[in-house]
Amino acid sequence: MSESTTQEQTRNQFGTFGGVFTPSILTILGVIMFMRTGFVTGQAGIFYAVLILAFSKLITFLTGLSISAISTNTEVKGGGAYFLISRSLGPEFGGAIGLTLYLAQAFSVPFYILGFVEALTISAPWAREMVLEVGLVTTAVLFIINYIGAGWAIKAQYFILTVLVLAIIAFMGGAILRFDTATFIANSVPIYTEPKYNFWTVFAIFFPAVTGIMAGVNMSGDLKDPARSIPQGTLMAIGAGFLVYLLQILLTGGSQTRAELVGAPYETLLDHALFGLDFFVIGGVFAATISSAIGSFLGAPRILQALARDNIFPALKPFAKGTAQGDEPRRGLWLTLLLTCMVLFVSDAVGGDALNIVAAVLTMFFLFTYGMTNMAAFVESVSGNPSFRPRFRQFHWITALLGAIGCFGATFLIDPVAALVAMGITVAIFIYIERRVLSTTFGDARRGLYFARVRNIIFSLSRMPAHPKNWRPTTLVFSGNPENRLGLVTYATWMEHGRGLVTLAQIVVGDVHELLEERQEALENLTRYIREENLQAFPEVMVAPSVDQGMSSLLQGHSLGPLKPNMVCFGWSDKPERAQLQASHMRLSQELGMSQVVLIDREVPASVERHRIDVWWRGHRNGSLMVILAYLMTLNWAWSGATIRMLRVVKDTDNVDEARRELFDLADASRIPMEIQIVSATGEPFSELLAAQSRDSDLVLLGFQPPSAQDADRFHAHYSELVRELPTTLLVSSSGEADLLA
Repeated sequence: MSESTTQEQTRNQFGTFGGVFTPSILTILGVIMFMRTGFVTGQAGIFYAVLILAFSKLITFLTGLSISAISTNTEVKGGGAYFLISRSLGPEFGGAIGLTLYLAQAFSVPFYILGFVEALTISAPWAREMVLEVGLVTTAVLFIINYIGAGWAIKAQYFILTVLVLAIIAFMGGAILRFDTATFIANSVPIYTEPKYNFWTVFAIFFPAVTGIMAGVNMSGDLKDPARSIPQGTLMAIGAGFLVYLLQILLTGGSQTRAELVGAPYETLLDHALFGLDFFVIGGVFAATISSAIGSFLGAPRILQALARDNIFPALKPFAKGTAQGDEPRRGLWLTLLLTCMVLFVSDAVGGDALNIVAAVLTMFFLFTYGMTNMAAFVESVSGNPSFRPRFRQFHWITALLGAIGCFGATFLIDPVAALVAMGITVAIFIYIERRVLSTTFGDARRGLYFARVRNIIFSLSRMPAHPKNWRPTTLVFSGNPENRLGLVTYATWMEHGRGLVTLAQIVVGDVHELLEERQEALENLTRYIREENLQAFPEVMVAPSVDQGMSSLLQGHSLGPLKPNMVCFGWSDKPERAQLQASHMRLSQELGMSQVVLIDREVPASVERHRIDVWWRGHRNGSLMVILAYLMTLNWAWSGATIRMLRVVKDTDNVDEARRELFDLADASRIPMEIQIVSATGEPFSELLAAQSRDSDLVLLGFQPPSAQDADRFHAHYSELVRELPTTLLVSSSGEADLLA
């Protein structure tokens, strides 16, 4: 189901406060605030606790800047972080992050519910014998709230936010009344109670408190104005969270002893509550866990719905459907309910220890999402993509890069094992998506990044002088319809083998103004052929008054800066009347400084255990290129293990040993394994020697020089007779650029 199919559905129209700020701040001000912030302050001391808070918030602030930039640069639809990443880095990254983010959000629901149940058992001992029952009832209530619609869930979060604010007032008010300067000074320096604690381990304990900024972003499809609400709501939540945690660290650090901070942070908040209103604090813990569960219940199905609509995972297609009113992802909500109940039953059966590792991995998924969001903004900006024009101006690619480094670094500081597990899962999903044939395209930023890199590299390459040591085949192949010239295309790609570039060129005869549609159709067919045959080649189609004029134009004009073809591949024409035209193309190629390979096709050889390639050496100029091309052939799997045999004709028997030694020295210096064969001329024509030695080989390479116009017919007749009994033969004429000894 595509996104366009939802046009008739009525979407929710939430604003900044209800749609972004409230879900985000409720996730940020979670259980860590009540259960762990005092512990962090007691271990690290007030000064370093503030430093930990500042460093943690800096990471999420930089991520918030990236979110703001991306969300104000493009139309934002449903899917939150998945949508932002997939439209910037492509479906592979987006799909990998999107699926893991859905699972993280979905499995977060039962973990927050378990946190609520645990807090309840502390305050109400009767609940200790009914953990599973309380968890299931809580799940049912939250499911009903979300099933009715996101509007009810947002209203419920308003109530929860009110309870949370009252809890914060209760414990901070009590801290103000008990504040003591001497206690503050005593708690200002770190005193780690155990060797396993240090700045970074305590940082890892606190950092999950500042995550949760994606809770509002995940509501992107339900916002009235996402480009306005996402930046404002996200940055407001980050700022408000920073102020609340900063005040808590300063006030509790001056009102609780070191022992209370480390040993009983939550219990002390209850004891010190303003006017004895400890039930407000208890309600705050309940609110923190329930609000986080509601936020995950809201976000997870929406991510799944966006994934399904992009058709990255065909199995998810049923989850693309939304309700007519509000486009609610109820099918995804049912799946999230199922996963939640499964986790609750497993937790009740095996206890919490087995789930701790899973919980850590889920935290990694969130951090990878933040990191990839920063990377998406970095790629968009640094690639110089002209379409990247965010309305949010307080952004720079350096902030995005620092945010990405901070997010990925934090994963390994928090839990290296969990980080590696999460990374492995994400990479596996990425590889799966990449290997699938995807028709999905989002106009992602990778093209802009690649373009910028290629542009800079081409300019750098153009300033570097060519050298035989760096010669690579950049081949223009006059393939015509490649299905009719399979041999030419196959040998051209074999001779390149990932070391150069190949362009398959087809010429359409006629007037370009009249044949634009035919040209486009031919280009599409050529492109399809290249993809279906998995060829590393580029297509090119030219309309010209004649085939020969088209070939002449391509020889002169086909290039991209320094990437002009240095080798051209022709097919041999058996028609004598074509000799003059073919010779003219050979001469033009030579005059343009291009090497030439002319294929005399005797069909592609059948697969055998060991091929043999015969190279007839008659001089260093053509011989170097022939040996290099033969060597490149052996790098292909079809020619793997093939023997290269270098043959040289010697007329004077007294020179046999010297010729053999020269060829052995040449083979040794070239570092290419080959056999040496000296052929003594005994008076018979060269054509007979050639046939006798090479008729049983699989491929023969012969050198030639392009003939003059007067010699064209004789040249054609001579080589036609010369190769009459040979297998597939490559006639090679070198421009001199390729040097075997370079």
